[in-house]
Amino acid sequence: MRPVNSVFGNLGTTIFTVMSALAVEHEAINLGQGFPDDEGPDDVRAAAAKALIDGPNQYPPMPGVPALRQAVAVANKRFYGLDIDWQKEVLVTSGATEALGDCLMGLLNPGDEAIILEPAYDSYKPMIEAMGAKVVSVALEPPFWSLPIEKLASAFSDKTKLILLNTPMNPTGKVFTLVELQAIADLVVRHDAYAVCDEVYEHLVFSGHRHIPLMTLPGMRERCVRIGSAGKTFSLTGWKIGYITGPEHLMTPIMKAHQFVTFTTPPALQTAIAFGLGKEDSYFEALASSLEAKRDLMAAGLREVGFDVLPTDGTYFITVDFRPLGFNGTDEEFCRDITVKAKVAAIPLSAFYAPDAPQVPRHLVRFCFCKQDAIITEAGARLKDYAARS
Repeated sequence: MRPVNSVFGNLGTTIFTVMSALAVEHEAINLGQGFPDDEGPDDVRAAAAKALIDGPNQYPPMPGVPALRQAVAVANKRFYGLDIDWQKEVLVTSGATEALGDCLMGLLNPGDEAIILEPAYDSYKPMIEAMGAKVVSVALEPPFWSLPIEKLASAFSDKTKLILLNTPMNPTGKVFTLVELQAIADLVVRHDAYAVCDEVYEHLVFSGHRHIPLMTLPGMRERCVRIGSAGKTFSLTGWKIGYITGPEHLMTPIMKAHQFVTFTTPPALQTAIAFGLGKEDSYFEALASSLEAKRDLMAAGLREVGFDVLPTDGTYFITVDFRPLGFNGTDEEFCRDITVKAKVAAIPLSAFYAPDAPQVPRHLVRFCFCKQDAIITEAGARLKDYAARS
């Protein structure tokens, strides 16, 4: 029979699916998957319930309901000083993953090159390749995940169409600095390229760090699209509400891609997120501070186990080096071992690199800390017992 799509047809079962299944099999605490274990703000969920009953419940406008597009524009001004035309420069999508797909579909042509920074979210590479474009990877340098600017400069060429930038970054928890962002901006302008900025963790930043959208830098307003996520901002990952902000000349092809992917997104949920984006500053500050406390709780527990804990300044995730525990296998082997023996599941960091990437670290694993404090504490106790028995 004729072959199916070569990109998706050749993808194996992801390590996320494998580890989640193993966690269920062994009744392990799953700290691999990145979602909170609460149900989000009561008032935002109440707004969705009311909108569902009151309606409308038919197709909303393709770019999104006006209230949410206006709220996204206002939030861009409120948090970052960006002046956004809500009618031409905002698109609502069915989650940030769809937003990524729409951006790449709308901007890339076969033969283009797209730069990603590794370790990278696992959907980036196959999405780019499915567009017929080539992925050019640049690896960040642990333990601080610093940006190798000379290597990045070498990755740009006359075929570079865009760079896909994730800040705050999954899986490392890195928040890119102004110096690093300026270096990226300079390269984008020099090579007449674009930037697709995955900023879904924009409000989950800790330790006095500040999220700076690349779009706010000189020369970037017309070259950037930025992606946000209600799922991350309101701990409502199952709602799958994302939004893209960008200049009209880039948003036009992206909106056309969206038109043929999902066309639109549930209107009641959009209405509720519009309400949520208007919440007081205290909500956004409390969200970050509560997650920072969870990060600190997990970091302290992991250090007590004996891990070398790498810095994390944002997102849901913390990375550790397991070598001090005396485990001599790979990161995937370690994750399987603790899932079975400690009944705690994590994700090997090598899963965030291309299979053929050079110098992939095999001694780092990622834990998710957006969980109830009791769960974090219990996971630490189980890992401590595991280490004592090993």
